[in-house]
Order: sequence, then structure tokens, then C-alpha cells
Amino acid sequence: MKDFARDETRFSLCGLNCLLCPMRTGGYCPGCGGGEGNQSCAIARCSLEHGAVPFCWECPSYPCGRYEDFDAADSFVPHRTRAEDAALARELGLDAYLARLEERRAALDALLGRYNDGRRKTMFHAAAYLLPIEELRAVLEALESRPGRGEQPVKERALAAAALLQEAAKRRGVSLKLEKKGK
Repeated sequence: MKDFARDETRFSLCGLNCLLCPMRTGGYCPGCGGGEGNQSCAIARCSLEHGAVPFCWECPSYPCGRYEDFDAADSFVPHRTRAEDAALARELGLDAYLARLEERRAALDALLGRYNDGRRKTMFHAAAYLLPIEELRAVLEALESRPGRGEQPVKERALAAAALLQEAAKRRGVSLKLEKKGK
């Protein structure tokens, strides 16, 4: 979006974890306010209208009507946790939140680098976004400790990773499927 730029592009002004987005990891989007390739956004326009606040929670009008049904549906990114992620970033402080986000990104990179058969990218992104970091660590440790994992074809490694992530999601009551808008 023209005239919209931000210093912090790993975490959007509305609460999306841009660092975990498949558009970002695929090199198609530089993150919220990151320049060329930055997606057009009504919330970015709103930020500009309110003095270019870096995060919505810093706006005097927050929370506003834009946050009604805010997390009701997903597109290519799990939007379900935006409000709670923004609240957590506000509570912890941006630096502490971003450190946690970087740890999630490292887990995502490990999943994509060692266990992706080309069919699991969306699931791995959703898991990195929605599962607690402790679950991601446990899944990666279980995968790394499997005997003979280095000799297994990537398809078998991907199936094992998907199964462990689904088990972790089930334990937490989390769905790793994107939630589509109702018709």
C-alpha cells in the first residue's frame, strides 16, 4: 500500500504473525508495511488515518468495530488468534513476543526443511501458528529421535510429522485446518 511503511514487519499491526505466513516464507510478501509486495489492507489505511500507529492496540480507538468477527475465518493464514496474539504482545512487550515468534519460525523452518513432501506446507504453517511452542518442540524432538529417520524417504518423514502434529493438535483441542467463511 502506498505510503504505508513500518519498521517491524514480523508482526502485523492487527496481530498477524507475518513471520509464519506462507506468503512471507515463500517470498511473496515482505510483511505488514514492508514495502514492495505488501498487501493492500483496510487496517493499514486506518492506521494512517490515526497517525500511523505501529500496532492497533496503540490507537485510542482500539478495540474498534474492525475487530468484530475479527478471527472468524482464515484465508491462507490462520486468523483465529490475531486478537489474542496482539494482547500477548502487548502484555509481554514486543521484544519478548518477537523472541517467541522467532522460536516458532525456527520450528517451522525445521518442519519445512526436513519433513515437507510438497503437500504439508499449509499444515506446517498452521501448526507453527496455532500450537504452543512446547508442542512444536516435542514434535520435533520425537521426529529427530526416530530410528533410521535419515534413510526414510521424505514422504514417510512427512507422514510421521503430520501424524505427530495432528496428535498434538487433538490434545490441545486445536484444528489445523483453515476455517473458511460461511456462504
